[in-house]
Amino acid sequence: MKKMEIARTGDELRLHCDAWRDLGYTIALVPTMGALHEGHMKLVETAKRRADIVIVSIFVNPLQFGKGEDFDRYPRNEEADLEKLRAAKADLAWLPRAEELYPPGFCTTVHVEGPARAGLEDAHRPGHFDGVATVVAKLFIASGCHLAPFGEKDYQQLLVVRRMTRDLGLPVEIVPVPTVREESGLALSSRNAYLSPERRKTAALIYEELERAAKRLKQGVSAEAVAFDGRQALIDAGFEVDYFVVRNAETLRPVKDQRTEPLRILAAARLDGVRLIDNIPVA
Repeated sequence: MKKMEIARTGDELRLHCDAWRDLGYTIALVPTMGALHEGHMKLVETAKRRADIVIVSIFVNPLQFGKGEDFDRYPRNEEADLEKLRAAKADLAWLPRAEELYPPGFCTTVHVEGPARAGLEDAHRPGHFDGVATVVAKLFIASGCHLAPFGEKDYQQLLVVRRMTRDLGLPVEIVPVPTVREESGLALSSRNAYLSPERRKTAALIYEELERAAKRLKQGVSAEAVAFDGRQALIDAGFEVDYFVVRNAETLRPVKDQRTEPLRILAAARLDGVRLIDNIPVA
């Protein structure tokens, strides 16, 4: 089995990437915050199909965590993550320290609008997408990657990264990857580890309500009624609901004509203090 390389500094990363580009190889970057699960492995699998070289970055980005969020207790297990990446046959794991990406005096960030100001995650996590856009731009530039897969579970993030990449003229193709789910339908997430097995069953109700909402939309029920009923169903099941909405799938703007617009249903709710997000298209 080919040895997976490990880089911890920008210089080490560039040494490998420059050599691969000199050979004419295409490079895919899979940005992660570690605590890797099957959803991440799906991103690696997609990257391997689309590129010659697959780099996976592991970095818990402090810029995208707000006050009171779980930065300090976010799950971290470097050795377990590296074993999974070796098994998936990634070519390089990039493990930068915070000081590497944000050196002393760091004061330049990326500010995003458009889908980043849709009143969804941004309303509940102020500054989150500026932090995401800043670190992703730095990861893209440092690696010189040609493409990057992003999961549809974080749908607003996917649209933000795609818009940021286009607006800054970064030569990186953003590849959307469908959400990977547990057998119950619960979207895979590193934060699922905070839930007991019994509460995971309850958490799967989010996906059930999204599916029910999509079915009702296709039957002609109004987006407003569908969103109201979906939210209420989760509240009745014991969730604290941040949002349950139907939006334009391309812009995340409120729907004006549900008969002609592409639609996406998005939800975020807390269960036992664990924040869960999910979404599905209305096909």
